[in-house]
Amino acid sequence: MEIVEGIGIGIAVILGAILFLFIRRALVTRSGGIIRLSVRTSTMLDGRGWSPGFGRFVGDELRWYRMFSFAVRPKRVLSREGLNVERRRLPEGQERMSMPADWIILRCTSRHAPVEIAMARSTVTGFLSWLEAAPPGAVSPRVASQDWPAA
Repeated sequence: MEIVEGIGIGIAVILGAILFLFIRRALVTRSGGIIRLSVRTSTMLDGRGWSPGFGRFVGDELRWYRMFSFAVRPKRVLSREGLNVERRRLPEGQERMSMPADWIILRCTSRHAPVEIAMARSTVTGFLSWLEAAPPGAVSPRVASQDWPAA
């Protein structure tokens, strides 16, 4: 009987964890403005270290939440004020297997450290619009003037 109780408790814990993940996602996404976004958390190996998640625009911040995390707070916060796009590129090598084909990788510099983020080509347009947003008449030097990578 102890084995059955142990299995029952294990199943209850797993179901509780899954339920918590769904509740967490519902709390984060309740007011919209969510994009699919991967962030490179480690550069130890070429093409590796990408972590899937979703981003949420809140005022002058892009808050990134890991897809498979129990944390209610964002794992990373990128402030528009100190963020510059340094380079754009298509996924290379191993990266092509870990993300969809139509995604673009942006290498950004921030006040703290360089960061690489990946998102769909259509999402990049919205991200760059958000990044360049400034009062009328102001010029934004945040986005490097480069052509889009060849598809």
